[in-house]
Amino acid sequence: MEIEELLQKVEQHMIDRKKMMENVKEEVQEKVERIDLQKVLHLDNPKKGVLDALQEKMISRKLLVFVCATALLASAQLDPETWGMIAMMYIGGQTAVDFAKMWRHGG
Repeated sequence: MEIEELLQKVEQHMIDRKKMMENVKEEVQEKVERIDLQKVLHLDNPKKGVLDALQEKMISRKLLVFVCATALLASAQLDPETWGMIAMMYIGGQTAVDFAKMWRHGG
């Protein structure tokens, strides 16, 4: 008798979980439908491409240039002096941006 009760409890638990997952699925679908990707990615601007908008959301251009320069340095296609100049530009530019943010919004 204990095994049958245990199986019934497990079955009821599985049914409850299935209902809960269906509710979560519906909520996620509603949220996805509400998201307007054109507004999020600023695709209403005809001068900006899709890849540019995606890249802008994911990573800064300065960091992308620095990472590319480091990869080129590692593959010996970029001389160390040029990499050093790019690194200084990245660090200096990022420092200026961070300083301006702190000064404007308070530390």
